[in-house]
This record gives sequence, structure tokens and C-alpha cells, in this order.
Amino acid sequence: MYSILIPSFNNFPYLKICIESIEKNSKYNHQIIVHVNQGNDGTLNFLNEKKIEYSFSKENIGMPRALNSAAKLANYNYLVISHDDFYYCPGWDSEFQKELDLLNHNYFYLSGTMVGAVEYEKRKPNSLPAVFDAGIDFNLFDEEKLLKNLESIKTYNFQGSTKHPALIHKDLWNKVGGWSEEFFPTGGDDTDFNMK
Repeated sequence: MYSILIPSFNNFPYLKICIESIEKNSKYNHQIIVHVNQGNDGTLNFLNEKKIEYSFSKENIGMPRALNSAAKLANYNYLVISHDDFYYCPGWDSEFQKELDLLNHNYFYLSGTMVGAVEYEKRKPNSLPAVFDAGIDFNLFDEEKLLKNLESIKTYNFQGSTKHPALIHKDLWNKVGGWSEEFFPTGGDDTDFNMK
């Protein structure tokens, strides 16, 4: 089982979809930990009602510090680095587990394949993220369309990192000191973490 770290900054409609997708599409029972920046949008009520663990800051402390705060609450050795606007597709954790079963060490950084509604820049064929339009925001998100077409979305086993969602062992997280908090509020922090 994994501890899933999700920083959120007044992004409740997306966070709700993210958490519900983890709950319904996971094979295993994971620990979800949200870092709530401000949370004046209904996030705190939702998390309390669902009994989901969270760390909290009254102000936006940025992605690196939010992840580090959430990581302190992790009960499991495997940490998943997430964003609050992700939708976790069925079998996401089984795929990570298959890769883990091939390893005999804790020095890894595994990342999933991200699927987006649009391409934000020109990409080479076979590049990531994959493109499939199931809606460009939470109001237009068509979960049924995504799930019906999941098998036809073109992806491939990329050797490298697509950054997030990502899986890392807590030992390695601690060894590199988590995320570098000088990258505030965000920008370059994920690349820095991968480099470390």
C-alpha cells in the first residue's frame, strides 16, 4: 500500500474527483494525505467528512513545502507524488506494483503516464503525455467516455520520468531530503527533485 501525497490550493472540485477516483479505481487500500493550502473552498469539510488525513497551512506555502508536510504523515514506505487535478484510472496501482515486483532495491523513481485533453506544445510522435479529450476542466470531465476508451489511448513504456504521478520509496525520499523548499511556490521543483 502507498501513502498518496496531494497538495491542494483551493481547488476543491478537482480534488474531489481525484480522491474519488483513487477510492474507486485502486486495487489496494491506500493512505491519502492532502496538504491543504488555505482550504476556504469546502476542502476541509470534505476531508473531515471522509476522514482523510491532511496537513494544513493558512497561507499557500507552495508545492515543495506542502509535499514535505504531507510526507511527515505517511504510514507506508511507498510515497506517491500527486497533483489534486489527477484522475486515477482503474489498475493504476497494480501497474506500479508490477514494476515494484521486478526491483530488488529502493533506489527508483517510477512515474505513471499522464493523459491530457490537449497538447500544450508540439510534441514528437510517441511522446508523453498521451492525448485524449474527456473534457478540459472539472465541469466538462466525461468519466464514462474516458473509461470506455481507456484501452485505445496510445501510450508506451517510457524509460525516464514523466514526473507525476510518481512512486518513490520513503528511504530515498528521506535520503535526498524531500523537495527543495527554496522553489517557492513552485516551478523547477519537480525537476530538481528528479535530479536529486
